Amino acid sequence: MSILEEISENLQKGRAKVVKELVQNAVDSGVDPETVLKEGLLPGMSVIGERFKNNEVYVPEVLVAARAMNMGAQVLKPYLERAGIKAAGKICLGTVQGDLHDIGKNLVKMMMEGKGLEVVDLGTDVSPDTFIRTAIDQNCQIIACSALLTTTMGVMEEVVNKAVEAGIRDRVKIMIGGAPVDEAFCRKIGADCYTPDAASAAEAAAGFCASMGA
Repeated sequence: MSILEEISENLQKGRAKVVKELVQNAVDSGVDPETVLKEGLLPGMSVIGERFKNNEVYVPEVLVAARAMNMGAQVLKPYLERAGIKAAGKICLGTVQGDLHDIGKNLVKMMMEGKGLEVVDLGTDVSPDTFIRTAIDQNCQIIACSALLTTTMGVMEEVVNKAVEAGIRDRVKIMIGGAPVDEAFCRKIGADCYTPDAASAAEAAAGFCASMGA
């Protein structure tokens, strides 16, 4: 088994310390840092994403795999920055105003990072203005909104309207998700994409960023 396969395997098993050591060993032995990311860490997280989508693993396994991914990514970060390698895209993500639920949002963040995307996590109870301001200031390709309460779904429509007002609607995709949200609601408010789970959200975001030339 190659060291890149070892990184992927250990990431899937959530062995964070082993992943960290293997990533450092790979770089020290001359493997290109971008290769370590794209052929070691990201494929491992993709497997976890697929298995999660198919109900073969659950939230705890995703969390430990994501922790291993993050530890490996921290080792690579300075090398990638020196080489001028940027993330595949940038997303601002948050749970909408009036809603304090964050487990789903955190899963989406991990899955998106597992696709090589940079995520600006705004946390919970995020106002429409904060989403828009962050998208502009941080040059994000995507605004991703989560809601778990039916009473807060309307805030998502405000985000869409504020994006139009700010003149960024043509260059920023708006993704929505959460238990009470569905495809019909997505179409009704004029958002770009609804996904039913974290793995699908990450795939859609990666697709958008690729098509937008992030």
